[in-house]
Amino acid sequence: MKMTFRWYGDEDPVPLDYIRQIPGMHGVVSAVYDVPVGEAWPLANIQALKATVEAHGLALEVIESVPVHEDIKLGKPTRDRLIDNYCTSIRHLAQCGIKVICYNFMPVFDWTRTTLEMRLSDGSTTLGFDTATIDKIDLSQGIALPGWDASYRADELKALLAEYEAVDESALWANLEYFLKRIIPVAVEVGIRMAIHPDDPPRPIFGLPRIVKDRADLVRLLGIVDHPANGLTLCSGSLGASCKNDIPAMVREFAGRKRIHFAHLRNVKINEAGDFYETAHRSADGSLDMAEIVKAYHEAGFEGYARPDHGRMIWGETGKPGYGLYDRALGAVYLNGLWEGIAKAEGRH
Repeated sequence: MKMTFRWYGDEDPVPLDYIRQIPGMHGVVSAVYDVPVGEAWPLANIQALKATVEAHGLALEVIESVPVHEDIKLGKPTRDRLIDNYCTSIRHLAQCGIKVICYNFMPVFDWTRTTLEMRLSDGSTTLGFDTATIDKIDLSQGIALPGWDASYRADELKALLAEYEAVDESALWANLEYFLKRIIPVAVEVGIRMAIHPDDPPRPIFGLPRIVKDRADLVRLLGIVDHPANGLTLCSGSLGASCKNDIPAMVREFAGRKRIHFAHLRNVKINEAGDFYETAHRSADGSLDMAEIVKAYHEAGFEGYARPDHGRMIWGETGKPGYGLYDRALGAVYLNGLWEGIAKAEGRH
């Protein structure tokens, strides 16, 4: 298992030199952030990012994410040009030694939370999701939730949601299939592994379809193009936000089939209503048995990339909620410690 750390480029308050000092850190996961969604990533931009990372003694082998334009998800006539651009980005990333591309197919909204600063009993703050808050929102009156106003103006969001009124789960599946059948042959050709991120949280929101939310969805997705290049970013915190999802079982099944290329390791505290908040990575702090999840990866012979996913904000740290240095660093060390302990117990490293 190759441990990595999410880094948001030169604007990230966490310096690469600090990330390098985390024991067991293989590299960082990053992206090109100055190219509009839908346009091809220039080779020079990728080369510059890679050179910056490698100059600090870290590897750049995973990209998270290459965004999928909404026109592709909607199945609009413009999608062919946009998919051609996406394929160009894949080729350019392969030229720079990238091995895995993480992406998602969530309509309109990426990961969704109702609070970015939920205060826990120990004084730390974390990301939380409350179903009652979501269900009470009247889209006609606008949206006022953390981070949601950054991507679209109110009129743009209203127009986009109107377009999705004609897109149900069946249509979204068809559009995903069209996308995969275009990009996976390119990924195979250049040696890239695509790794789709599940819906976060794994439930419909505002009537928008969500189609990567449980085992059945993952099986269906992998069967669209049954090739190792069509794989998963298995996010324990996203899928684990549903009580119905057995994360260790998923890891054993899909890592055993060599279809998990990127592991997001995050713990959450959940209830039957679908509410959750993110906790420290330790098994005792959340609803997920992280020790069992890591053991499942080890038993499956997982040799891919992993990262400690969102962390709490602790020790007075400020910055991008969920992406502070301290708690994620603690998480990385904890996860590497679990891996080493399991390896020694089994007599192999």
